[in-house]
Amino acid sequence: MADQRDSLTYRDAGVDIDAGNEMVRRIKPHVRSTTRKGADGEIGGFGGLFDLKAAGFADPILVAANDGVGTKVKIAIETGRHATIGIDLVAMCVNDLVVQGAEPLLFLDYYATGHLDPEEGAAIVEGIAAGCRMAGCALLGGETAEMPGLYAKGDYDLAGFAVGAAERGTLLPQTERLVAGDVILGLASSGVHSNGYSLVRRIVERSGLSYDAPAPFEAGRSLGDALLEPTRIYVKPLIEAIRGGAGIKALAHITGGGFTENIPRVLPDHLAAEIDLFAVPVPPVFSWLAKIGGVPAPEMLRTFNCGIGMIVVTSAADAANASAMLAEAGETVVPLGRLSPREGAGVTFNGELALS
Repeated sequence: MADQRDSLTYRDAGVDIDAGNEMVRRIKPHVRSTTRKGADGEIGGFGGLFDLKAAGFADPILVAANDGVGTKVKIAIETGRHATIGIDLVAMCVNDLVVQGAEPLLFLDYYATGHLDPEEGAAIVEGIAAGCRMAGCALLGGETAEMPGLYAKGDYDLAGFAVGAAERGTLLPQTERLVAGDVILGLASSGVHSNGYSLVRRIVERSGLSYDAPAPFEAGRSLGDALLEPTRIYVKPLIEAIRGGAGIKALAHITGGGFTENIPRVLPDHLAAEIDLFAVPVPPVFSWLAKIGGVPAPEMLRTFNCGIGMIVVTSAADAANASAMLAEAGETVVPLGRLSPREGAGVTFNGELALS
């Protein structure tokens, strides 16, 4: 029998069950704030329940997506600013759902850390709950994992899982309806969103600036705050436009891979997108990244959203109405180009990015 003086507890091994219980206590009000039809917004069970009928669906197709925030979390960790990184987590998942015409219904998060700090964890989940409210989905559950030895003390990572639904026959893209001459609209981004941060962090290192230094491209904010601007969630305006008869045929979320990789994903093989780069409203953060990093325009277009976080494709006849509906819902809408017969690449560019 082991000597009691040498006995170990889970806490001795680096895992504090009491800290986990305290975090659950702290996050319960935030979870309840995401209640919606179909889900009661409570946590504590072994699994979450969702009632599709109560949510108003008759013949739904379920759509699922998962994503993370990438190395943007390193900036949150290094600056101690954790309040908005959860919005990014939700955004990266639900924006992928809405491009398929699906309404986000529920969200699950996975938060892994080397040492659980209930206050820090609650701040992260508060951001996740805020993102869920923006998207109209319930935070149905999640997992907090304290794993000393796998993550260094102070480090953490996030993963998100979202499920949405669309009535049968309404899914996007409607590739059979896409034709040459269809109009491409862009919805403005809120900044870098959550892609390319391994490159962003390298550029910050090259600049010699600390994250607490004033942002060179945005007055009145620190560099860290500016780079942590959360990803825009496009769900509610797009769902409203889709259901309101805007004539949307396809949507593309501009994430990793930028314009070059993401737009062709929603087009049939015989069509390409012609993008007018002069029309892209490039925020100053991208000009700074390109200048300090010496990043050429083609690499910018393949890595970052460059100011456009979502692509909308409609017929020429529906474009004005779709633009008006989205603008009324709060989006900044930019005419970007049109579809044309494909002769080579899935995206062609005219003009130049305004990286001044």
